[in-house]
Amino acid sequence: MQVGGFQKLTLLDYPDKVACIVFTKGCSFRCPFCYNADLVLPAGHADPCTEEDVLRYLNQRRHLLEGVVVTGGEPLLQPDLPAYLEKVQALGLSVKLDTNGSFPRRLQGLLEQKLVDYAAIDIKHAPDRYGAATGLPNNAAVPLVEESIQVLAGAGIPWELRTTVVQGIHTKESLIDLARWLQAQLPQPVPWYLQSYQDEGHIIAPGGLSAFSITELQQILAEVQRLWPAAALRSAN
Repeated sequence: MQVGGFQKLTLLDYPDKVACIVFTKGCSFRCPFCYNADLVLPAGHADPCTEEDVLRYLNQRRHLLEGVVVTGGEPLLQPDLPAYLEKVQALGLSVKLDTNGSFPRRLQGLLEQKLVDYAAIDIKHAPDRYGAATGLPNNAAVPLVEESIQVLAGAGIPWELRTTVVQGIHTKESLIDLARWLQAQLPQPVPWYLQSYQDEGHIIAPGGLSAFSITELQQILAEVQRLWPAAALRSAN
């Protein structure tokens, strides 16, 4: 598996677990607000460590860690991801998978093999604006994301939705449209986290993008919660 980064400890990214984060290389999207440009763009790909390095660390710390977050980029691009997750679980560690929802069949395969214990799917925008948020020329990803949502809804594991909210990409009205779309997809709301945009210097296309203020985010949240009571803010400070 192509490892693009490794964070040895997180108390935030895997709910209720002490975990580490493995970042994989490559992505099927080119979201202009993505803060992991070094992972997404081939020219930025580096080799900070190998899969073996990570597994060695996990083995040494398996009595202190409870889980591993596998994120990207888009982890489902990795053809040997199932074999890697088997090795992680063999160490007694739980797996959280982050995905953009563009590979529903691969996601279903992992779930059928019980290789994922918790999942998070990034929902980029309302369906008629999905291309603007993914950096792709159209909204072709929408049916794939819808299928991934249905796969997770029937998987029997805990999971969450999340959306990075960006001024220049989203508006209050478009996020309300997104909430209506989710409402049509899922009869029972799952946690949906609105995350504040953060420019940490590795953004794919930062021009014209900025964060909403905390007051604006709270106003957006109040409107969204009318349709999706399980919505909440994350990283909004």
